[in-house]
Amino acid sequence: MFETPFTVVGNVITDVVARRAGESNLATFRMASNSRKKTDDGWEPGNSLYVTVNCWGRVADGVAGRLFKGDPVVVVGYIFTNEYLDKEGNRRSSMEVRATSVGPDMARCQVKIDPRRPSPIEPERPQPEPEVASESPETANSDPLVLSA
Repeated sequence: MFETPFTVVGNVITDVVARRAGESNLATFRMASNSRKKTDDGWEPGNSLYVTVNCWGRVADGVAGRLFKGDPVVVVGYIFTNEYLDKEGNRRSSMEVRATSVGPDMARCQVKIDPRRPSPIEPERPQPEPEVASESPETANSDPLVLSA
C-alpha cells in the first residue's frame, strides 16, 4: 500500500472523541488549516483544508483529554481519502490523516510539558525478592542441587 506522508498546521475544530476500537484506543478530531496572505490593507483569507485526524494507540492516549477545540496543533502522519456510502446510499469521501504524531503549535501557544504520563494499564505491583540464605562455610562448596534436611 502506498502511503503519503503529510504534515499540517492548523486548529482543532471539534471536540476530541476517544473510544476503544478493537484492542486499541482511538481518538479522532477534525482540524482546519487556513492560509492567509498579507496585503497592504491587512490580511486576506486564502484557501482552507479540513481533515479528520485519526490517532491510534499511544498517540490516542496522549491526545485524549489534552487537546480541545480551538487549540493550535501540528499533525504528522499519512493522508488518505476515505470513501463511504451515506445513509441515503450516496457515495461520499473525506480527507483523513492517520496521525503518527500530534503536538501543540508552539509558534501560536505556550506549553508546559508534564513528563508524568498516566499508564493506561495499572502497573504490576513489585514482587518481594526471595530471601537468600547466607552460606555457611560447610555449604559454600556443596552441590547447589542437593537439598539438606
